[in-house]
Amino acid sequence: MNPMAQLFQGDAVHTAVALTLLAMSMAAWFVIFWKGWMLQRAGVDVARSTAAFWQAADVPSALVLLPAFDRERLVLPLVEATRTQGPGTLAAAGDRAQQLTRTLRDALHATLRKLQSGQVLLATVGSTSPFVGLLGTVWGIYHALGGIGSGGQVSIDKLAGPVGEALIMTAAGLAVAIPAVLAYNVFGRVIGRIEADLEGFVFDLRELLLSSERTG
Repeated sequence: MNPMAQLFQGDAVHTAVALTLLAMSMAAWFVIFWKGWMLQRAGVDVARSTAAFWQAADVPSALVLLPAFDRERLVLPLVEATRTQGPGTLAAAGDRAQQLTRTLRDALHATLRKLQSGQVLLATVGSTSPFVGLLGTVWGIYHALGGIGSGGQVSIDKLAGPVGEALIMTAAGLAVAIPAVLAYNVFGRVIGRIEADLEGFVFDLRELLLSSERTG
């Protein structure tokens, strides 16, 4: 019998486990393709956007240039956060250094949350799907042994088939988990590099604005 067909042969618990693994696999692969595409664009965008910013004559000119380079809107919100807050609010309280630190920190955190989106799902699928598959295996072996025991004489031939079918669940759980774990680790390294570039840009931007305002 086809292994894929065997996944959905059995009682309600067996079928529920198979459907859960299928849903986890579909969700993980959707995130893998979407996030891979997004991070590829993000890496290019950050490099191009920061280069365009430093080539601009001033911050207002950079705000006009950045939308053409920052397709994923990772750098532009950081620059927009440096605009002076309206008077009479707590956001405008304190000196300019404190304002910049607070607003840039908040904007950077929002950008990093965008980069991290989907990682929790990949980690969850990678860590739980083997146990979901193992549950299906244990349940299948329990029913296989029960059926063989009620049939009287036990032989290797009668035992190997049902147990082998039950073990397919373990293989299915691993097949779901391995791509999710690999993608989580690869994406984590890419996100780390982009985060480092953004943090460096934020630091340089803050120092530039404070220095220009002191000398101005």
